[in-house]
Amino acid sequence: MRRAILALLAFGSISATTSSQAAAFEYPYCIQSQKDGTLCEYSSYNQCMATASGRGVECIVNPVVAFAEQNQEIQPPQRSRHHRRRHHD
Repeated sequence: MRRAILALLAFGSISATTSSQAAAFEYPYCIQSQKDGTLCEYSSYNQCMATASGRGVECIVNPVVAFAEQNQEIQPPQRSRHHRRRHHD
């Protein structure tokens, strides 16, 4: 019985993690217009441009994606926890 409960808890936490990762996906391109605002649901620039064609709107890089990439470049690399120096006496 105890194993069954632990298995269900483990499965539930994996399911919750997977669904939150899927919800966190940001499309890299957006259509922007003064009338309707910004709609970010395009996975390629060509897809965005095809949708924008003839509508008087423009395609832009999703600011959320651009900002996230910029922050990744700024942060220093993290040290691995597995490679610690040993001090010999």
